[in-house]
Amino acid sequence: EPPHDFVCPITTEVMSDPVMAADGHSYERSAIERWLATKSTSPLTGGELERSILIPNHTLRRQIGEWHEAHAGR
Repeated sequence: EPPHDFVCPITTEVMSDPVMAADGHSYERSAIERWLATKSTSPLTGGELERSILIPNHTLRRQIGEWHEAHAGR
């Protein structure tokens, strides 16, 4: 079972390209880009997102990669 923080709240799958949105939460890049193409709200809080800028979450990406390596073949 992957750590909760590794799972995209939109896709409910482990992220491979995590980005942080203006709401402070991380999402899979392709999923949040699709969301923001038609909405200007946070998928988690429903609150208005003032900006649609997505910041790569390098730390989370590294942690997910390490988790994958530690659990490979299990």
